Amino acid sequence: MKLLFVASELAPYAKTGGLADVVAALPKTLARAGHDVRIVVPLYDTAKLDGVTLTQVAELTIPLGSHRYPVRVLALGTAPTIYFLHCPPLYARGRLYTSDADEHRRFLLLSYAALELCGRLDFAPDVVHCHDWQAALIPLLLKTIYARDRHLAGARSLLTIHNLNYQGGFPDSIGPDTNLTHVAHLFHQELLKAGRVNFLLQGILYADGVSTVSPTYAQEIQTPAHGAGLDGFLRARKTTVVGILNGVDYDEWSPENDRYLPARYSAADRSNKAICKQALVESLGLPYVPSAPVVGIVSRMASQKGFDLLGEVLPGLLQRNGFQLTVLGSGEPGLEDMFTRLQRAFPRQVCFYQGFSNKLAHQIEAGADMFLMPSRYEPCGLNQLYSLRYGTVPIVHKTGGLADTVRPWHPRTRTGTGFVFEHHDAAGVRWALQAALATYRDPPAWSRLIDNGMAADFSWDRQARRYEYVYEKLIGTDR
Repeated sequence: MKLLFVASELAPYAKTGGLADVVAALPKTLARAGHDVRIVVPLYDTAKLDGVTLTQVAELTIPLGSHRYPVRVLALGTAPTIYFLHCPPLYARGRLYTSDADEHRRFLLLSYAALELCGRLDFAPDVVHCHDWQAALIPLLLKTIYARDRHLAGARSLLTIHNLNYQGGFPDSIGPDTNLTHVAHLFHQELLKAGRVNFLLQGILYADGVSTVSPTYAQEIQTPAHGAGLDGFLRARKTTVVGILNGVDYDEWSPENDRYLPARYSAADRSNKAICKQALVESLGLPYVPSAPVVGIVSRMASQKGFDLLGEVLPGLLQRNGFQLTVLGSGEPGLEDMFTRLQRAFPRQVCFYQGFSNKLAHQIEAGADMFLMPSRYEPCGLNQLYSLRYGTVPIVHKTGGLADTVRPWHPRTRTGTGFVFEHHDAAGVRWALQAALATYRDPPAWSRLIDNGMAADFSWDRQARRYEYVYEKLIGTDR
């Protein structure tokens, strides 16, 4: 198949979350399977391109209402080929996302340039795979402006929702910039009358298929509790909404191959994990206490992630149990302040690294004994999957992809891969942490728990086959 991916992020060049990892790994796996896969992403001024050689393949001019933007298209690689859109007026902002008045144009340009590029490259995709609100107008563009384009008339669209709470909502005054005022009747009329346009809603209405990143999340977003106002629209097309778990790129995330670790290890021989643990805590300025468990966190500091529960729970547990906590992340000031206060109160037990370091993220996955993800909701989550592979026991809330990937530990049967709490409150997360700490003090049980987790397979090879099935089903529609 010929597949075109359009997204706002791509690891390792531009990343704020799991979207970037998916757009890097899934196309690579599909290309290995023999498909012709192309990826189109913005070239931000913050892109990490050290040692990378880009080749210019096209120049485009994209009109958006009364604005015209020159775009240089720079290519990297062959399988899959990545096309970066170089447009400094829109992408030289010092960050990936903004609250600027032209934020809508930044991603309208991404959508139009991706489709225009197909003609320049003589590439006729079978499926255009659009990711999140930033590419969610593409299904409507394919059904209107590009409906008779010889490269795109036969293309089907798949919209993947990585996080329903980010929807791309704008005032209706942006209408002229969409170039779609002549088909304004195709926008959701009640919303339009209220003076708003919602890019993600338009994608849900017009994409040939809708997917999200775990089976449980696919069900959750069809409920008022998790539907963020769009649950009714998702229920209306529930037969075409599918949940496919994200996979893991084990070339990048496994203790056998990890270039960032001081010592590598495997499921067959985990002895070097202790070396990784000592190196982690000492590098963060904490004393190494072999008997003290280390709990790791790597995350955006956002209310979604449930860290507000920890302010009530962690001080008492740290004082009574003597474990250590290593935290990597940044985001909401209130959550950053909470972890800063914990670090000051427990200087020998807590280290909060404010910011992001890919190297440290890998080292926490390998060096920690447990990994804490108390997310209020979590479409899929990747860190719990990394943790399982690294023999680092996940502690998670039963929601979304966390519920789909972490099986609760049962002491009697010695089955399960982690600790799962059902009620999202302080009592729930306290119970899960206490259960994990108690099990850690039982070495045979803890060893079995680690074995169970490291045996789990969440490779992209398995998940890519599910996407292939979805693509084939879409292509078969009216063909």
